[in-house]
Amino acid sequence: MPELVRLYIKNVFIGFGIALAFVGLLLGLNVGNLWHLVSTSDVGFIAVLLLVVFNTIVFSGVQFAIAVMRMAEDDEDAGGGKRDAIPTGFAAERLAIPVPVDQPKSRREIQLKR
Repeated sequence: MPELVRLYIKNVFIGFGIALAFVGLLLGLNVGNLWHLVSTSDVGFIAVLLLVVFNTIVFSGVQFAIAVMRMAEDDEDAGGGKRDAIPTGFAAERLAIPVPVDQPKSRREIQLKR
């Protein structure tokens, strides 16, 4: 089995465990009176199943993304690009280029000319 597929399956199981814990906490702490809604409904188990499935999708995707991003190699040289000094004072004035701006006529002036 390819390494990437093995990594994905492992992260799906981790996401499933996190989803079970999350849904268990939601029901245990009765967030939004969820435990009452699930326990008194005849189809409450479907709601719990859907919560677990969709949270598994979310948490396994996040786990996989974290695992892939952690696979990156650290760069030896932390260059980060060229950092020029920001010009201040007289140098900044020389860099400023005036741009002519035409003042648009107001609507009233346009209507008066008609």
